[in-house]
This record gives sequence, C-alpha cells and structure tokens, in this order.
Amino acid sequence: MDYIREVMGRVERHRFIPAQNQHEAHLDTALPIGHGQTISQPTVVAHMTEALNLEPEDRVLEIGTGCGYQTAVLAQIASEVFTIEILEPLAIQSRALLEELNYTNIQFRTGDGYSGWPEAAPFDKIIVTAAPPKIPEPLLDQLKPGGRMTIPVGVLSQKLLLIEKTPEGLSESIIFPVRFVPMTGTAQDEQS
Repeated sequence: MDYIREVMGRVERHRFIPAQNQHEAHLDTALPIGHGQTISQPTVVAHMTEALNLEPEDRVLEIGTGCGYQTAVLAQIASEVFTIEILEPLAIQSRALLEELNYTNIQFRTGDGYSGWPEAAPFDKIIVTAAPPKIPEPLLDQLKPGGRMTIPVGVLSQKLLLIEKTPEGLSESIIFPVRFVPMTGTAQDEQS
C-alpha cells in the first residue's frame, strides 16, 4: 500500500475537482464532480488500485473515467490505460485535463463501458468505477487468463469485488462494502 500511496501522492487530486470543492481535495471523502457523479475517496482509489496488483507492463481497461483521477493513478504505473466514459461532458473534460498533464499512455473512448473495448482486448487488469447490478459478462471475457478485475457490484447494497481469472476459472472475493454511483447504459437496462 505504501507504493500506491506514493504514486497517488504524485497525482494532484485538487486538479480533478471543480473549483468550488477544491478546498476539500485533501479530505478522505468522495466529492461531487458534476453530472451526478463523484470522485472516489482516496482510500477507495488506493484499495482498488492495490487489489489490481499492477505491473509496469500491464494494459488496463478502466470503465468510468469520471474526472480522470483514478485514470491518472493507473497511468502512473501501467504501460497502457484504455478508459471509457459514458457521459460526454465528463469524457471531454477528463481527456483535456489528462492531456494537459502530459499523460501519453491513455486511450480514450466516449460510450457505454458495459461491453468493454473488444478490439483492444484482452486486458491484464480491469477496473470499474460505477456499480452494475451484476458483473458484465463482456468484461469477464476481455480479462486475460491470470488477470484481475476490481468492480463494485449491487444496487442498494454494494460490495467491492476482486475477480481473478485462474486456470480453474473465475475466483471472486469481497474487498469491502462500498457505495458507488450506479453504472448507466446497458447495465441499467438489464436491471429493469
């Protein structure tokens, strides 16, 4: 965890937060970023990133770019980050900021992350930062053998899960209870 905290220390969280809330950037709490979305609290970002067990050569798929904070943390460690954001205003804003901050190892897409990024698959690691009611099958399919995925799952009661793709199949463990914004798009269609 020390390594992850050191990496996170290189990412200026206040840059990813709207001006009216920047004075709260140092707090360990989720904060609004507009469009009904939030930036996750730093301890959750740290635990999700640590659970991935990132390696420098990893190709990572991130579902839910949001403001780009988690994306920047991933890009500090992994060789390539593929990130998808469904809300166009956030996608435009986070891409502009991450490019301004000189991140060159991030690929961006605006759209529904439920189906992943099939043409760039498979991925060593996948991280999902919005909660679907159940794990999207396309994401499991795009995870490499030996790969790891962190994902919050649930509607009213959510759990942060670590999924590992082993030779014997999928292994699932609960990291801890969480409260994330719901995954929109196809994930919501499946729920109704």
